Amino acid sequence: MPKIVLLDAKTLGDVDLSPLKRLGEVVIYPTTRYEETADRIKDAEVVITNKVVIDRKLMEKSPSLKLICVAATGTNNIDLKAAQELGIAVTNVAGYSTKSVAQHTFAMLFYLLENLRYYDDYVKSSNYSKSDIFTHLDKPFYEISGKRWGIIGLGTIGKEVAKIATAFGCEVVYYSTSGIKRSEPYPRVGLDLLLATSNIVSIHAPLTERTKNLITYEKLKLMKKEAILLNLGRGGIVNEKDLAEALDQGLIRGAALDVLEREPIEPDNPLLKIRDRNRLLITPHIAWTSTEARKRLVREIYENIKAFFEGKRRNRLV
Repeated sequence: MPKIVLLDAKTLGDVDLSPLKRLGEVVIYPTTRYEETADRIKDAEVVITNKVVIDRKLMEKSPSLKLICVAATGTNNIDLKAAQELGIAVTNVAGYSTKSVAQHTFAMLFYLLENLRYYDDYVKSSNYSKSDIFTHLDKPFYEISGKRWGIIGLGTIGKEVAKIATAFGCEVVYYSTSGIKRSEPYPRVGLDLLLATSNIVSIHAPLTERTKNLITYEKLKLMKKEAILLNLGRGGIVNEKDLAEALDQGLIRGAALDVLEREPIEPDNPLLKIRDRNRLLITPHIAWTSTEARKRLVREIYENIKAFFEGKRRNRLV
């Protein structure tokens, strides 16, 4: 039976990994540093990695390696060119987290839009119990029905967000980060127009040369003062120093980020020092992690390994 090595099981949480044991001898490591990787995979036929880098040097030191399973959709941690040249197959898992990320997008939006942190604190601080009226109107919010929602990156997740936003009564427009022309049910607009006219802007794009540092201070200046920016794509798309400055200056109403340029967040990140913390929500890259999504992920990894040894092509990249 093949030896299967999982390098960073801690990134998958409490999901059941026991089905993998039906496929071979499974060795599981909670986390793996780069300098530990060579020794851990040297006699493995299958390597499963979420974020651990597997480069040419490591592949060349692993003569038994036949298959690399990426426990994610993105494969930027794998040298795909080297894998192809060395005859090592690579698989990923696409679409497993679409519902989870879309749900988190709206959770982040409503948390900011409806000032939920403020109102929760207001009640729990006992201020509400001292009120002379039954409600509290100090932090007004708007409905999203009838507002424009601009989506940067209309891939699988972007389309799911667009569908839900439409159900709420939003007018959806999108900007294509790939530049590829496709037939979509939503108007395609330029980035500047999207930023200038949208009440909500959400990012669901991969990090590429075209998207790196896409949202800078100059772009944020184009946005409406009541606009909310959501980034659930990749951290490097938004210039974090510029965003902190824009929030401090009140250029936009607020921002919610599930991804950062460096993860975990560095202690000197300017976003941790903004003056009004109510303008910003940051979650630690959890949008993809619903229980159901992680179960789907492990199930797909199982199927990818099984298909590979049965000689079937399934989610193969190389």
